[in-house]
Amino acid sequence: MRRLLQAPNLAIAAMWVDTLREAGITASVERQFLSGAAGQLPPDQCLPEIWIAHEEQEGAARALLDQLQSLPQRRWQCTCGEVVEGGFESCWNCGRPMP
Repeated sequence: MRRLLQAPNLAIAAMWVDTLREAGITASVERQFLSGAAGQLPPDQCLPEIWIAHEEQEGAARALLDQLQSLPQRRWQCTCGEVVEGGFESCWNCGRPMP
């Protein structure tokens, strides 16, 4: 087993592990329930961690996670004039769907 990195929260950790598994990399989330100990333990020691089972897959796993973390954010302008950023598929101002 090899530790790849810490995730900022459990939701992102689960998404990263699912993506690694879809790519054929045996991965797991560790420290997933430790966030409740933050305050008793240093906060940086309570973040979920991504681990892989086979060290020879480390390069591919790191490359995939680097690719995931550097995805460009979408940005589009609604017909009402608002600029919508991120993964939103409808305008926050008027509710129109993304063109």
